[in-house]
Amino acid sequence: METENSTNFSYMGRDFSDLSIGDSSSAFSDCNSDRSGEFQTASSQTRRLLMACASDNSDDLIRQLVGFLESGSIEEQKQAAMEIRLLAKNKSENRLKIAKSGAIKPLISLLSSTDLQLQEYGVTAILNLSLCDENKELIASSGAIKPLVRALKTGTSTAKENAACALLRLSQIEENKIAIGRSGALPPLVNLLENGGIRGKKDASTALYSLCSVKENKIRAVQAGIMKSLVELMADFGSNMVDKSAYVLSVLVSIPEARTALVDEGGIPVLVEIVEVGSQRQKEISVAILLQLCENSAVHRNMVAREGAIPPLVALSQSGTNRAKQKAETLTELLRQPRSGNGAARA
Repeated sequence: METENSTNFSYMGRDFSDLSIGDSSSAFSDCNSDRSGEFQTASSQTRRLLMACASDNSDDLIRQLVGFLESGSIEEQKQAAMEIRLLAKNKSENRLKIAKSGAIKPLISLLSSTDLQLQEYGVTAILNLSLCDENKELIASSGAIKPLVRALKTGTSTAKENAACALLRLSQIEENKIAIGRSGALPPLVNLLENGGIRGKKDASTALYSLCSVKENKIRAVQAGIMKSLVELMADFGSNMVDKSAYVLSVLVSIPEARTALVDEGGIPVLVEIVEVGSQRQKEISVAILLQLCENSAVHRNMVAREGAIPPLVALSQSGTNRAKQKAETLTELLRQPRSGNGAARA
């Protein structure tokens, strides 16, 4: 599997072996347990569940719930999935107990249900179980990836958000990234990024950032039209998505297809504006992207220079973070090279 996390680049005798943009973790939602509202339950069921959550003797309840998942009515399956979701939400030891009890396969079967509420409950329970590192491999090997992708395409808005988070969790095992991409996850994630609510956009961007460390997933994302959404979100400073979108773009721009799409969607003026007026972190991400865009292309260097990038780059080289200063200086030197139509280099 080919992953790409950094770029080697030498210019004017200076080695830039890492064009990375530092720790991106704070920019993304962590997709911890689900954010769904608590389900309404009868008082006796609530008391039973709370007692089980508070005690170390939840094994009997879990076995009973798994039985309902396997052979209960639709309503019993909904109630069982809801209770498993709550048991797994905040108590890590319950996640292991539930997985070991055999709940994962019957929960996965719920993901293909035509009852959208039942599907949603199943997705949410799988998400909460995936928070346990020991469960991720079992969930993937039990066949969860394709049903999660189906829920991402056809589910309720909550099911789509939680399916994106569950796929993110599974993608933290490197070999799952290709399987998730080949199961068709990239187009519906791009759709969620474009059309979802703010929670959906954040969850989609986080999953895409993880999955697109693999080259073939970068290509799939670009083919699915991700660049239009990323450029639009970066241009909207009120979206609370500038950082997240720029981080996703930063992992895509290493491939020529992404660089071409970025230019075609009008991304250069947006990136130059961010270098001029964005936050320090946004400026650092944007200059790193522009540097990758320009390093092998005179055409792109001319385009960036014509957008008036040199003055804000000079300012950034004097007042930015250490990483941003270094990249701004290098990009400024590139842009100041004699411009020529000859050797208009690779896009």
